[in-house]
Amino acid sequence: MFYYEVLVGDLQYHGKSALTYSSEVHLLPGSVVRIALRARSVLGIVLREVPEPSFAAKPVAAVMPDAVMPPQQLELIDWLYGYYPAPFGTIVRQFLPPTTAFPRKGSTDQAPNAESQTDSGFQIPDSKEPAAPQTSTIQHLASNLPHLTPDQSAALKAIQPSGYHLLHGVTGSGKTRIYIELTRRALAAGTSTIILTPEIGLTAQLTRSFTAAFTERVYVLHSRLTAAARRDIWHSIISSTAPVIVIGPRSALFAPVQRLGLIVIDESHDQAYKSDSSPHYRTERVAARLAQLHGACLVSGTATPSIEEYYLLEAKKRPIITLQSLAVTSTAEVTTKTVDLRDRGNLTRSSILTTPLVEAIQSALGSHEQSLLFLNRRGTASAILCSHCGWQALCPHCDLAMTYHGDTHRIRCHVCGRTQPLPSSCPDCGETDIILKSVGTKAVVDELHRLFPNARVSRFDTDASKAEQLENQLDALKNGSVDIIVGTQMVTKGLDLPGLSVVGILNADSSLLIPDYTASERTFQLLTQVIGRTGRGHRSGSVIIQTYNPTHPTIVAATQKDWAGYYARELDERRAFHFPPFTHLLKLTCLRATSASAEKTAMKLKEQIQKDHPRLNVEGPSPTFHPRESGKYKWQLIIKSPSRAVLVAIASNLPSGWQHDLDPVNLL
Repeated sequence: MFYYEVLVGDLQYHGKSALTYSSEVHLLPGSVVRIALRARSVLGIVLREVPEPSFAAKPVAAVMPDAVMPPQQLELIDWLYGYYPAPFGTIVRQFLPPTTAFPRKGSTDQAPNAESQTDSGFQIPDSKEPAAPQTSTIQHLASNLPHLTPDQSAALKAIQPSGYHLLHGVTGSGKTRIYIELTRRALAAGTSTIILTPEIGLTAQLTRSFTAAFTERVYVLHSRLTAAARRDIWHSIISSTAPVIVIGPRSALFAPVQRLGLIVIDESHDQAYKSDSSPHYRTERVAARLAQLHGACLVSGTATPSIEEYYLLEAKKRPIITLQSLAVTSTAEVTTKTVDLRDRGNLTRSSILTTPLVEAIQSALGSHEQSLLFLNRRGTASAILCSHCGWQALCPHCDLAMTYHGDTHRIRCHVCGRTQPLPSSCPDCGETDIILKSVGTKAVVDELHRLFPNARVSRFDTDASKAEQLENQLDALKNGSVDIIVGTQMVTKGLDLPGLSVVGILNADSSLLIPDYTASERTFQLLTQVIGRTGRGHRSGSVIIQTYNPTHPTIVAATQKDWAGYYARELDERRAFHFPPFTHLLKLTCLRATSASAEKTAMKLKEQIQKDHPRLNVEGPSPTFHPRESGKYKWQLIIKSPSRAVLVAIASNLPSGWQHDLDPVNLL
């Protein structure tokens, strides 16, 4: 009999160490096994062989065939536990497939579902791996791609086989072309590549680019796949003896590739790279550690680097590689116009779209060109009010404004998801004069149908049905089947639309009004990315920016594409008010039945922290930006410290009922 410490991968396991199990057969470290945790069947990873314990160890129930984790994954688990403290089972779970059922023999990457899997799934699957690509084949595939520009060639020469590189390229400079060339190098060296994207909707476009260049071993991993499909793709990756290419959102970083040579974080500035559930990791930091463990190259690509990343890379003298010219040489010009929403004379034809924007859309329709309208607010109206007494429709569980959705004639809370019919009269005073204010994307679509009844309009936001989702509409967008595109943040990233000539930003101020230290940074990034959807060398175009504050420094910097000036100003503000990158942050939150109880609990913890660490700056307690969650009240403390280790220690020893977020990307 053999005995092993096993890392338990289950959300309900809150222990701080591996558990010991027995096995009748010898197991390798990294083997993926199925084990019993109390009365439940869960997955685990064999850590090491140990002597026979003094207690009766439960047996390993089954071993996944051809599934041995690379040693770097085990090291990353250990590092992650110390860097982003979280329940041990939660961390290990990130590295495992989504179902305890093992792949069936002959299973494919398109397995229909996981529920039908039984013990018959323990058979060894077929392992018909394609042969490793020959150099000549790779060169042939690469020869079908556009020629490298001088900027791209210089960037490739500057990117070393290992280490952290920031690829700071203007929108349209051809960063994807560089990613493909770097992947070709990795494959030629016999190593694998992970390509990360902030949105699932962007995986389809990246996958097309990579499958056109590399016809084999391109795997896509994301949560919209069935559990069985994700499990089988995961198994194909871990059992592959040849290099692979993995594409997906941040969770794809934990794919079990055996020899990793390249990690790419595309649109690396995006806040979606911060995990909003435990463990609250920042993707770029985990990726940097994983690349270090493999001796791999890490490329962080963006047109708008985060303030923190840029400053830290400069301080550490890491390579910052710039791409200043477009990948497509063209004489096409783009004009940018800022329209003041305070001047009601600009709203003669619509209360939502200014006259210059309406005229630009009309001109684009006449030339059979596309328009894109950006508004970072879903629904039809985000404020439902009684004009008589001032009553507002708030979620009874979250105390937040509910949003009206005209297509379903219901109001919805975008935090907890609860819905109800739009009231026909005010529940407080009985008056029927209910007004809808603060328009969303659905209201914009309705207005476009009124103004341009023959235009083909498509909306893209998280309320869209599966068929309407961005990744399923790429062909229609690229071939001109859609005249006007309306969307939230998802339409600002990575899209390259040859027919696009007009970009309209409906409310450039909205993200500036968010009460957070990152509001200016997010606004600059959003505006730069939206503006960058046109002017990519395909055709001339125009950008119309609607704003109540046309002279705001952030809006001016974005319209003038002045990254350097914006960065210098923002860095000065961060330094003056002690925000990252000049300090480390820890956000602590608690939920209680009443606001008074939450405040009292938070104050008690603050006093304890200040007693234990008198030099720390502890701000609060205060209600969070969304002060209610599931009917309970949420309060927070913000801790600033020059030492991150102190914050890790505090996060690791919180009282019951507290949640923490190390290195938060906002303080809302």
